Amino acid sequence: MFSVIFPGQGSQLVGMGGELYTKYKIVENIFKEADETLKYSLSKTVLNGPIEELNKTEFTQPAIFLVSYSIYKLVSEEFGINLQKAKYFAGHSLGEYSALTCSGALEFTETLKILNKRGQAMQSAVPNNAGGMLVAINSSISEIENIIKSDKIECFIANDNSLNQLVISGLKENIELLSKLLTKKKIKNMKIPVSAPFHCKLMNNATKQMEQELNKINFKNLNVPIVSNVTAEEINDKNLLADLLLRQIEGRVRWRESINFMKNKNINHFIEIGPGKVLSNLIRRGDKNLKVNAINNEKDINELNIL
Repeated sequence: MFSVIFPGQGSQLVGMGGELYTKYKIVENIFKEADETLKYSLSKTVLNGPIEELNKTEFTQPAIFLVSYSIYKLVSEEFGINLQKAKYFAGHSLGEYSALTCSGALEFTETLKILNKRGQAMQSAVPNNAGGMLVAINSSISEIENIIKSDKIECFIANDNSLNQLVISGLKENIELLSKLLTKKKIKNMKIPVSAPFHCKLMNNATKQMEQELNKINFKNLNVPIVSNVTAEEINDKNLLADLLLRQIEGRVRWRESINFMKNKNINHFIEIGPGKVLSNLIRRGDKNLKVNAINNEKDINELNIL
């Protein structure tokens, strides 16, 4: 059995989806529809950059969604591969919106508008460049939490990505302090090039901004159940989605637990749809017995085999 997973912020690169955009009319049309919906040329930023523009959260979020959705539609409609045979869909942070859209709970244009607003809300939740994030390697949640607590550093575990990778958010000065402390304790860590501290209580202003937006969405029934970032469990009920997406803004992304949940439900094949291979690499490192595909280009699609 397989699950389809969708990447989040950090997977972006200039030119993503470019090969498919040039060759397939279905992808070109989706990019065009995105530009018309947003009333600016998102496709130009995706295909040509500059990277500084693409890395702005308000553009990154709809951009990654656009590429993920385009690949999903191409695989499904042009190549006739039925990804809805999946047992689950799941997405990492903004990737959850890709999962919900491909599952039929949201309309494409609706999701673009939501993510545009979500990106703006999250970017403006703290003053520009006041926040930061870092990744800690080969350290447990309990170890990091104990360090944060004992040294009274106001930082928060934002993403529980795998057994050996945690992402931590906080104000920039606190992230700097924590980084030095981790290095002193010989815990490998790297700062992530972002300008805001996502998935922690510092995003509270974004939660307030997005509450009304999410509560007015008329979610449709899901064709494929999703595994929620917030609960790390299967969600089938469309009436739960607005609350879960709202809680997700400040909540920890429970990705490691989500993957474990799916493995415990006999999933042995994960298909990542979207730019990059971030999620695929996390899964491979965690369990070499799992089959993993990352679908970025035509070659990847042709090599995809689902049972």
